[in-house]
Amino acid sequence: MTEKETAAEKILTEEMANPSPAKSMGDPGITPLSPSHTQQNDTDQVPSGPSFVVVVAIDFGTTSSGYAYAFTKEPECIHTMRRWEGGDPGVSNQKTPTTILLTPDRKFHSFGYAARDFYHDLDPSESKQWLYLEKFKMKLHTTANLSIETDLHAANGKRVKAIDIFAYALAFFKEQAIKELSDQTGGEFDNNDVRWVITVPAIWKMPAKQFMREAAYKSGLVSRENPEQLIIALEPEAASIYCRKLRLHQMVDLGTNTTQNGCSPTENVGGAITQAKEHVRRNRQSRTFMVENVIGELWAELEEGDRYVVVDCGGGTVDLTVHQIRLPEGHLKELYKASGGPYGSIGIDYEFEKLLCKIFGQDFIDQFKIKRPAAWVDLMIAFESRKRAAAPERTNPLNINLPFSFIDYYKKFRGHSVEHALRKSNVDFVKWSSQGMLRMNPDAMNSLFKPTIDHIIQHLTELFEKPEVSDIKFLFLVGGFAESLLLQQAVQDMLQGRSRIIIPHDVGLTILKGAVLFGLDPSIIKVRRSPLTYGVGVLNRFVEGKHPPEKLLVKDGTRWCTDVLDTFIAADQSVALGELVKRSYTPAKPSQQVIVIHVYCSEKEKVGFISEPGVRKCGTLRLDVSGTESTAPRREIQTLMQFGDTEIRAMAVDVSTGRTVKASIDFLSH
Repeated sequence: MTEKETAAEKILTEEMANPSPAKSMGDPGITPLSPSHTQQNDTDQVPSGPSFVVVVAIDFGTTSSGYAYAFTKEPECIHTMRRWEGGDPGVSNQKTPTTILLTPDRKFHSFGYAARDFYHDLDPSESKQWLYLEKFKMKLHTTANLSIETDLHAANGKRVKAIDIFAYALAFFKEQAIKELSDQTGGEFDNNDVRWVITVPAIWKMPAKQFMREAAYKSGLVSRENPEQLIIALEPEAASIYCRKLRLHQMVDLGTNTTQNGCSPTENVGGAITQAKEHVRRNRQSRTFMVENVIGELWAELEEGDRYVVVDCGGGTVDLTVHQIRLPEGHLKELYKASGGPYGSIGIDYEFEKLLCKIFGQDFIDQFKIKRPAAWVDLMIAFESRKRAAAPERTNPLNINLPFSFIDYYKKFRGHSVEHALRKSNVDFVKWSSQGMLRMNPDAMNSLFKPTIDHIIQHLTELFEKPEVSDIKFLFLVGGFAESLLLQQAVQDMLQGRSRIIIPHDVGLTILKGAVLFGLDPSIIKVRRSPLTYGVGVLNRFVEGKHPPEKLLVKDGTRWCTDVLDTFIAADQSVALGELVKRSYTPAKPSQQVIVIHVYCSEKEKVGFISEPGVRKCGTLRLDVSGTESTAPRREIQTLMQFGDTEIRAMAVDVSTGRTVKASIDFLSH
């Protein structure tokens, strides 16, 4: 029996959802013709695609967003966007809040500070009609079966389609960036000359990444006909690429006793950070960052095989990635699949909300949010700025302004004062000050940070116990939440000197700048780890003793084993950039126009059957074979799946005619 014939005994079925033994599976959809094998694509041979004049990266964050760009002719010059209109005095305006405002008839009105300020100034009776959204990015991480139909809730409780909101936001960034590029170059800038990069957390699943791409198509950022124009970059990878370029004066090293910027870390970490912030503030008027075409001094200390961890702490998620250095070019290899979870700084806001519910009652807070949505937003903004002042050594209380409408509405709702509620609540570390403020003692504020920081530390502890994660030379702490002195202190306490902790000065812009560098050279990350096991459901010849009897399916006198998972790639498997998994299929009926194959995934490394716990249908591989009719007795459709990139791609060829077959993997349809 030839190898081809044995492989042909695996028959893919159209539908694997039935419990096994699957009696009613209908016609087998296709037969694999070749045993699967993985082929290494020589990345040097990959066509580089069209050449772009400029790379624009969008850091679409949970709490704040921004863009930066570099011209391909001057890759060492990274420009961050212009100052935003509005904004809080004294806060770095290199990014704008991820907030969006739609008119009562659901048209885009404004984004960022402009949206926040306009909403704030609306009359309360009007503001109920307008749709204001914030912190909506997390929905892509937390929705179990994300689809194009997924909804979001605005502050007034009304529902809107998530895809519309993301598309509006991306269209806003496109307009801002193109306008700025046109001003810079003194003429109409053509969008076709831009390579766009959008950053997403590394722990995001495929549907969320695809959702971002769909939103980009819908917004007109790029067209479906030219998907290469958009790269989805992983946030900790972008940070990693930027950190390679860091010079000693551009970071705070918490792990050494050397002075940097004339300040010794033993004195007080906060001092170093304050100086760093001052340095960034002074340089802020120039919005161009020079990224020298050298490897930073820190990086120069790394040798072949050295390992480091990037801890990206954002507003919504915390992403942990372990990288290893490969010389001579200094390419990066991912050593352990990205891990982390929804433990970003917005967790602290939720804790504050829980505290308010404890003091004033859940029923009141729920009502207040709906009846006075703009005032609720104001209260959370007031909390946000005080939250930044929390520090381990702090001894004086923090005051949080309560909006007048909160005090007023509470009296109407309950019939007694806010002050009375505080006295009665048994929450002894929050007091009422006569100036109309909540006074929180530092312990109270620190306790709001505790659950989120505990999650991060637990994750780090588990990560450092993994065999792949021994001898970590550096730990880079990046992302907006990395500025938190409480978090820095907790990470230091956990590591106890096992590795040096490095914090870039412009910690909130690290990912943005790294994403620009990634867009200029996407081949810099050479090896990634697959976060999940992916495969398709097939029928195999039934083998007594090997296959469980309940999986037996007899069809036309042939004994089949049903529900077998034919694995493309296993969880935590190393995948090189451009690595292809090759499969060949043949349509069961010559007249068949579309071949549909269900893709399954699991967090487990070894999976035998699609019916095992934890295995879920996660996508559909569609092969459109229309227009490639052939006279060959058996048509062979060769499918190539590429796993080494940040997204999974599929390509297919009709072997007998050499024509390309349309192939796509859809993770958003259910």
